[in-house]
Amino acid sequence: MKILLVDDDQLDRALVIRALKKSNLDTQVSEAMTVDQGLEMYASNDYDVVLLDYQLPKRNGIEMILELRSGSKDNSSAAIVMMSSSEDEQLSLDCIQAGAQDFLLKSEISAARIKRALLHASTRFELERKLYATYQKVKSLAETDSLTGLSNRYFFDESLKQVLAINKRSHKKVALLVFDLDDFKLVNDTFGHDVGDLLLKKVVIRIQGCLRGNETFARLGGDEFAIMLGNLDSCDHAGQVARRIISVLYKPFDIASTSIKATLSLGISLYPDNGLTSEELFKHADIAMYRAKKNGRNQICFFEEEMQHKFHNRVKTEAELRLAIEKGQFQLYYQPVINPQNNQLQGFEALIRWNIDGELRTPDKFIDIAEETRQIIDIGFWVIEEAITMLARWNQKYNCALTMAINVSAHQLCDQTLVKFLDDSLKRNNVAAELIDIELTETALFLDTNDTRDVIVGISDLNCRLSLDDFGTGYSSISHLRKYPIAVVKIDKSLMPEKQGDLKHVALIESLVSMASILGLDIVAEGVETEFQLNICKKFNIQHVQGYYFSKPLTQQEIENKYLNQLITFS
Repeated sequence: MKILLVDDDQLDRALVIRALKKSNLDTQVSEAMTVDQGLEMYASNDYDVVLLDYQLPKRNGIEMILELRSGSKDNSSAAIVMMSSSEDEQLSLDCIQAGAQDFLLKSEISAARIKRALLHASTRFELERKLYATYQKVKSLAETDSLTGLSNRYFFDESLKQVLAINKRSHKKVALLVFDLDDFKLVNDTFGHDVGDLLLKKVVIRIQGCLRGNETFARLGGDEFAIMLGNLDSCDHAGQVARRIISVLYKPFDIASTSIKATLSLGISLYPDNGLTSEELFKHADIAMYRAKKNGRNQICFFEEEMQHKFHNRVKTEAELRLAIEKGQFQLYYQPVINPQNNQLQGFEALIRWNIDGELRTPDKFIDIAEETRQIIDIGFWVIEEAITMLARWNQKYNCALTMAINVSAHQLCDQTLVKFLDDSLKRNNVAAELIDIELTETALFLDTNDTRDVIVGISDLNCRLSLDDFGTGYSSISHLRKYPIAVVKIDKSLMPEKQGDLKHVALIESLVSMASILGLDIVAEGVETEFQLNICKKFNIQHVQGYYFSKPLTQQEIENKYLNQLITFS
């Protein structure tokens, strides 16, 4: 029997060891004098019993019991016998309640008493382990679907109620996805219930493969399933998960030498939009699911018509985006960047537009979808090549050295091929890297991964200038200036004062400009729309401005007609 003896009193340890030797038990004793030393020895060895003194320096024995019973190591590997010189009955009860199997008064320690305590504690502990294992087995049976291994209806209901309570406090959304297999009864009737059961198992495995792991997935009964998504900022994520589930079932299942095609109909309800209780959410998700079946099966349907309309528009936009570059539907507009001190044209910011079926869509209508579907990579490459090609053409034709600002998304910064593509485009068009500003948002910098840092440093190493967009609106803008090789900051238009009496905004602009100037950064003021705002920029010696006071974003031809062909100055 391997014993860990934890006691800071040398004489008491010697008394215990003598009693053990006289007990005729085959024991190996390791000694520790503090809780920390005991925990360290316990973590690196396997013991059958821990003999533990209550009164220890710094931390007492009950604290050690609590750590042993809740630690990352298997906390069921050793029985615990607590020892104390105190005859306080409450103390002995406290020790047992904390997890000890027996309690010994030091004054009563003898060979017979300690032998009996060790044997009784070991036996009790083994019974506790078996009881706990039985409890876990019963708990698993009560909460788990025996066929698929998923959570069952009872566990899912309880989990949903807990998540709703949590999200009620955090004001987040919860999505409930309910679905069943289309024509599953036909599979059972045609091939038998054994094949039907195998199909359910394979469907579950395939769906689990497309989930992220933070969802709650349950079999409600028969061929009906549910998935819960909590802590959502918007409902878009629910639609994305639903589409992944539909898509992974596209390939037929091979069961018993038979190819079986499985599809499902899926309904979605949202908290708090479609209900505040689990019962309401289930009722509305079921309604949406049966609506999906009515619409032709193998469909996704939101309970709310407005959400369904938004979902269909999103799916349609995603499909259209895949063909947009191939069809030449993207177009760059250019907003002039002006020196406010002399009204000279200095360069442009390239802004993407999507011209589809005569409708000109701005980035807020499609960039989020492009990012979520990773189509932003190809779109971003197109923007870079188009903008640099146009800058090369203008600078050569008009014998000038205009600059071009190009926006790059967070997803592009994770792409290791971005730096090489940018370098190749500069060389191919014979454009100096110093004329290119790569605009980053704080959202992009929040990723802060090794890949992101490598890409940002790589862009800087090309001698392109890094520009921080929306400067002054994010809480960590200043830390980004220290962490990354930022050369330009763009003061967000929301910070521009609107009138003479707007003293707070004026003071804020002055402070931002002062700080940026001390750091040696170039400054661009966005959203300059009035003469008052222009004069503010002049007053604080801001080097570059852009906004509707000078021009809205224009097409290539409009830029050439209005500015480049005349090479005029502004007054």
